[in-house]
Amino acid sequence: MGLVVYWYDFVCFGIIAAAVLGGIVVLVRKEGAAEGILSWRRRINRAKVEGEPFKYESLFLPILEDYEEEQGQEDARAKEPAGLITWQEMWMSCWVCLHPACLLVLRFVAFVVMVLLLAWDIKSWGASIFVYYTEWTFTLVIIYFGLATLISIEGCYQWYKQGSIRDHHERTDFLTVDTEQEIYAAERARENISGTSVTLQSYHEWQENRKKAGFWGYTMQIIFQTCAGAVVMTDIVFWVIIVPFLSTERFSLNLLMGSMHSVNAFFLIVDSALNSLHFPWFRGAYFVLWTALYVIFQWVIHACGFSW
Repeated sequence: MGLVVYWYDFVCFGIIAAAVLGGIVVLVRKEGAAEGILSWRRRINRAKVEGEPFKYESLFLPILEDYEEEQGQEDARAKEPAGLITWQEMWMSCWVCLHPACLLVLRFVAFVVMVLLLAWDIKSWGASIFVYYTEWTFTLVIIYFGLATLISIEGCYQWYKQGSIRDHHERTDFLTVDTEQEIYAAERARENISGTSVTLQSYHEWQENRKKAGFWGYTMQIIFQTCAGAVVMTDIVFWVIIVPFLSTERFSLNLLMGSMHSVNAFFLIVDSALNSLHFPWFRGAYFVLWTALYVIFQWVIHACGFSW
């Protein structure tokens, strides 16, 4: 039997093509580095020659370590891309009183529980369940929590090292109160002589505190936002449309099916309430591209003769 294409199929093709094109345009405009894509190419070529290290302003556009050094501190802040995230935001909670280890435990538990649920689903229905959008989304959420767990482990390790240094300073502070006043007076005098050096030093401290997330940090942020959109859409369709209106002859709700359409949303909501990740709306384009990729996948397997 040959492939049959109807007129309304071309409407669907047009919708998906517009979605993909729109998503790419948004990402090119918003994920660009502060000086633009052409500047990025020039900097990459210079780095290959001079061997300079990279940071990331976005997943697509690495920049050189000297970017902020070429700008003033205020200019660097003003020119930060809308979606800029720092390393600390990957693993620290937005609640100051909450230890980063709490976020680590949540992410690890979520990862383990969801892996077990997916394994149960595969054992019950076979690998063919991956033709459904739910399993695509569920697997993507597992990838997010797995990556987030690894980043939280590294972050907690850094927190532990910094905490040990802070504790040592706190234990010795009472011995240095008078000395600090003398040091302060000397520093003020030195500032009058070498104000530029002091400003540069404070700027480098600010730059270190604003350490960018890097490739894996931006990957985690993008997966997080893709998951958020996909999970919301999947669970709303399931609980609002499929469960109330689908006939009982074709569908029966059980514990596994209910868990697959609720546990992912629960863990993502709790993680969102605790983490420090921003939610720049333009990165919703990744969710659009993710959904378009699934639709294209369905077209391909149906063209090959596969049906649900």
